[in-house]
Amino acid sequence: MVRKPPPRRKGRWHELAVWWREIDKVLLSIVAALMMVGVIGVAAGSAASAHRLSTAETQLSDLHFFWMHIAYLVLGIGAMFAASILPRTSARRFAILLSAVMFVLLLAVPFVGAEINGARRWIRLGASFQPSEFYKPAFAVLTAWIMSWRVRDPQLPVMVLSGALLAVSCALLMLQPDFGTAILLCGVWFVLAITSGMPMKLIGWGAGGIVGLVVGAYFFYDNARHRIDAFLGGAEAYSQVDLANKTLTSGGWFGRGLWMGERKKILPEAHTDYILSVIGEEFGLIAVAGIAMLFCALVVRVLWRLAGEDDLFTLLAGTGLATLLGGQAFINMAVNLQLFPSKGMTLPLISYGGSSMIALCLTVGLLLAVTRRNPYLTRDGLPKGPRRK
Repeated sequence: MVRKPPPRRKGRWHELAVWWREIDKVLLSIVAALMMVGVIGVAAGSAASAHRLSTAETQLSDLHFFWMHIAYLVLGIGAMFAASILPRTSARRFAILLSAVMFVLLLAVPFVGAEINGARRWIRLGASFQPSEFYKPAFAVLTAWIMSWRVRDPQLPVMVLSGALLAVSCALLMLQPDFGTAILLCGVWFVLAITSGMPMKLIGWGAGGIVGLVVGAYFFYDNARHRIDAFLGGAEAYSQVDLANKTLTSGGWFGRGLWMGERKKILPEAHTDYILSVIGEEFGLIAVAGIAMLFCALVVRVLWRLAGEDDLFTLLAGTGLATLLGGQAFINMAVNLQLFPSKGMTLPLISYGGSSMIALCLTVGLLLAVTRRNPYLTRDGLPKGPRRK
């Protein structure tokens, strides 16, 4: 009797080969382009922020935030790769576990969180980070998973359950207060609800709830009311948003050149919230338009990749994560263009950020994981090419 040799174990190199074969390389290229823009943009705004934040005791070098950005970007790329290599089921389980952990931390933030600039959003566990930054991608995947239950049982109240999760999440965010993230989560839930086939009546109720959130925030939260009043031209005539818009347009179409900007020197948060204005001043409106096109290409590529997807969870999770990235980019750009009041929200993959950069890279990693597909199989799982009789 001839014994069969034991099956060969598939090592790490095989897993990497499978990952490279199944990953969406076009999407990965768009993400890499945005990261490179971020490196250049932080290099342009680092000196201005370093001078503003230096004190008599602590003098920051001109490239302080640039080198810090590189370090966090390396960590973020590692998180992105680790998430993207997960199988789709494992990525879903990881996101659900992450949502549970960050939800508990959101509960703890009002009591043990660190207060910075009047907002209590940070948890200090060796290093400071915002639980809300990591909760955003986890919320998108968790909501997609809940809404996908209707495939198994159409009678399940998935809209009520996901809506309750949204309401509790927004309530916890408003305690910090973090109005911008609350609005972003509302937008993600709204898009997923429409994608999953929510009846028009419920869509109207959802839209009314979001409008009610904005109105309530204006009347009951001083932070939101002050920012909206400043945006509408109240007592604060020269607000940060106004200064950011003037900085962005001062470079004209082609900009003043790298490190030649002047207005950025008086612009607060030049390396984070208003990095788009710094890019506009030094590289021109053409560069700003190019960044907007990259984010549009990212969203369109994801939707094209998901077109015809049979698995409802995959469709919803990919749509939710793409909405999260595209929505945050849209809000940041609208603030810099003086179309929205200041939100304190960074430009994804471009702004300087510590834990926020890692969280955004993790978001991209989850997006790459749920959009992975074997290029040699059709959507029904059959090999490509003519079928054998």
